[in-house]
Amino acid sequence: MNARQIRKRLVQMVLVLIGISFFTFILTYLSPGDPVTAMYSASGSMPSEAVLEATREELGLNDPFPVQYWNWLTGCLHGDFGTSYSMHKPVLELLSSRLLPTLKLAFTSLMIMLIVSVPLGMLSAVYRGKPVDYVVRGLTFFGVSMPNFWVGMLLLYLFAIQLKLLPVVSSGQGFKKIILPALTLAFAMMGKYTRQVRTAVLEELNQDYVIGARARGIKESTILWRHIFPNALLPLVTMLGLSLGSLLGGTAVVEVIFSYPGLGNLAVTSISARDYPMIQGYVLWIALIYMGINLIVDISYDYLDPRIRESRKAI
Repeated sequence: MNARQIRKRLVQMVLVLIGISFFTFILTYLSPGDPVTAMYSASGSMPSEAVLEATREELGLNDPFPVQYWNWLTGCLHGDFGTSYSMHKPVLELLSSRLLPTLKLAFTSLMIMLIVSVPLGMLSAVYRGKPVDYVVRGLTFFGVSMPNFWVGMLLLYLFAIQLKLLPVVSSGQGFKKIILPALTLAFAMMGKYTRQVRTAVLEELNQDYVIGARARGIKESTILWRHIFPNALLPLVTMLGLSLGSLLGGTAVVEVIFSYPGLGNLAVTSISARDYPMIQGYVLWIALIYMGINLIVDISYDYLDPRIRESRKAI
């Protein structure tokens, strides 16, 4: 992508973020319940109506909707996402503190998934129609059909309760405390990626350059790893970008099961407490991360495949 295309994408991202911010704010504005009452209930006290009304006035909840939205949006543009009602800390500080554990969990699960899926997918493609292929395909169907929460509870029961090899609660500190939630997330992705690798390798095996390499007497292992492997992995870049965006968004179910201190767990806690500034900041934060990763993936395509770069130059 050239500089003009990148600027165009950045402008589109800004417009999309403004739209997301508006719909997020209006949905929280129209949601039932009183956030001030919920805030005091979470702290274990319920003051008089006069104190509740004074708190609403202080937080700007009595202002008209356009005024509330404009104040919040201008604050976001200056890096101020507001203050959490339930945790009494700046929203940006809370999101930043949960980002690193979520990054560790996301990259660990992606690494586990790739270590398993790429060899299995290539093995299934090379031995297409043979018993190994049927076994791998059967495992992928099993993996795709298993929901995350069920896999998480099975792993928790087996490795933490029965075998007592891993801790029940994951604090995100140390490999032993991150392995169970990472395995749960990786398991859900393994089936999809194994099938994708198999499909990509099968397509490459039928290409003319592979037939030509075999005719010249090049070893099959050299053809597979030096020629087929790089070309087969190229379509996975987009999938990896989308998966990373989803994982950074915080897989709430898995994080809640293992009490993992990530963004997903924070989002569930905020929704339960009707913590509107936290919810609004979380949605905007995740949208920004997701679009940023997609932009990086698009830019990386030019470097991974020179043919795309040349075709864009021709346009």
